[in-house]
Amino acid sequence: MSYTGFLGNTRVSKEVREFYELKQKAAEYYRASGIVQNLEDALNKMFYDKPEDMCGYLSNYFAKLSQPPVISRLLGREVYDGMGQLSVQVDVYCTVKNEEKRVCTAAISSHCEPPDVAFPEAYACDDVRRSEAVRTALQWIGEPLTELLKDHQPDEQDRLDDLLSNFFTVQFAEEQERLQKKKEQRSEEAPPAESPAKPAVPSSGKKEKAASGKAKKGNISEKPIPPAEPQEPVLQGSVAVGSVSLAVAKAAATLRSIPLYQHIASLKHPQQPASELNIPLPMITVISCGKLSPGKLNLMKEVIAIPAPGLTFKQGFQMIRQLQAQMTKQLDAASKAGPASKPQSHLGSMVLSFDRMEQPLDLVMEAAKALELTVGKDIHLAVNCAAHELVDYQKGKYEIANGTAKNPDEMVDVLVDLLNRYPAVIALIDPLRREDKEQWTSLYTAVQSKCYLFAEGTSKSIGFLLAEPDQIMSQASGLVLRHTNETTISDLIHMTTKLKDRNQIHVLGTADGEPCDDSLSDLAVGLGARFVKLGGLCRGERVTKYGRLLSIEEELARQGALGLCTEHKFPEHFEEVDESQPSAS
Repeated sequence: MSYTGFLGNTRVSKEVREFYELKQKAAEYYRASGIVQNLEDALNKMFYDKPEDMCGYLSNYFAKLSQPPVISRLLGREVYDGMGQLSVQVDVYCTVKNEEKRVCTAAISSHCEPPDVAFPEAYACDDVRRSEAVRTALQWIGEPLTELLKDHQPDEQDRLDDLLSNFFTVQFAEEQERLQKKKEQRSEEAPPAESPAKPAVPSSGKKEKAASGKAKKGNISEKPIPPAEPQEPVLQGSVAVGSVSLAVAKAAATLRSIPLYQHIASLKHPQQPASELNIPLPMITVISCGKLSPGKLNLMKEVIAIPAPGLTFKQGFQMIRQLQAQMTKQLDAASKAGPASKPQSHLGSMVLSFDRMEQPLDLVMEAAKALELTVGKDIHLAVNCAAHELVDYQKGKYEIANGTAKNPDEMVDVLVDLLNRYPAVIALIDPLRREDKEQWTSLYTAVQSKCYLFAEGTSKSIGFLLAEPDQIMSQASGLVLRHTNETTISDLIHMTTKLKDRNQIHVLGTADGEPCDDSLSDLAVGLGARFVKLGGLCRGERVTKYGRLLSIEEELARQGALGLCTEHKFPEHFEEVDESQPSAS
């Protein structure tokens, strides 16, 4: 009987008629969707394969035909970083096969780092700013950023990073406009007043107080140093942008069932996937003896040990651990009070008291000798000078030690002499202020054949350098890059590519307030960093990143895809590149 005849039959009940109509609608729905043909194909294929687990077979078959996962929402949460300071974590939820699932979690360093001055009021101010920044970041993540990324696939990294960067640009412009109006309003309301006397610069500790007495000896005319460049404004809540970008990358890697480092490498080299990946050489901080340490010496914020190229990461890591243990043993032996616990810095290394630059380097070399290691062959050294933190602008000099101040030209002489006496030192980080360009050039010319000069704290932010490439320090061998604030994964990829085009090296580094997220290790491998600077071998937020690098090395070795770092090659001075030309990579 035909469908029309069936419906016209008065003997058919209403319920049967409605059921028949429903069946017809279902059949048409399945035919239109193609599921009937897919089922037929699956059943035919399964008949020939004859799997033991039929349901599992069908599940795998149709999983390949399902729609790709899309972002359903973002969830921001308050967490605490390795220093116990408030920070932000992002959870990414995706719709996967019609179900919402939490796919991954990510966190990056907050932009609010510890103040250089050890005053309670300074830390209180920092806590207030940090709380406001975290609150703004959580608002952004919960509402506008969720709506912005909703229904997008996580593997659309470039597209999503563009959306995030555009959002940040709008927020930044609105904030600058608000601040400008506020400034104009204050200017109109404030009565004219005489220029106030310049306030005294507060001392940051006992070193400066002790040094002030010696500063009164005579008044020798010094060449004025260039004034400090204005600090880059940091938009409260900007950490939301970088955190979400990282979370999106982690979500894409998770959904592809591949490690994050492999996903990042595929984003950087989409046309030519790398057959081998290298584990970066670790720059491991073994001593902190900078401005806030108890001794007179200011110049060496970090003394860093670097295993020689050619070793596996595990071999180099174990070597530095033994070196650290030997140093502790020697310090205990030399102490009249006997063995005692050594204070640890937020960088995860021992804080020691020294008066002269030679002392921390000699300690490392003596420990290496006791282990029958050759410094300069088995282990190299680096020094983070953090010179921009040592400037006394009233004197126009660097306070490299209590009672010892050097102008920029003298600073170059000090560093060149240090490298001549300690040839095992192959890298200086932030040896001068950014503004002392002439001295950067002099230092680079003097040591370029034997020592890397890296800019870290003296460099501009990644976003600024991508917008203004001419601001990249051409006098430096490379930059220490930090994933903070509004920096997206795409920004990191573009920055590392640009540095390679300029024959400069990129180092992936941590900030002072570091989260326990170990993604930075994956980024360093995927981006092809020459070095990775994670701090010392203490503190969980740093050790977890070293542990992740050990795991990555094991994975690559099992796959036969592990490369080894080549011998050190110090970049020769180069001409400025034409930024208008497209990158070769």
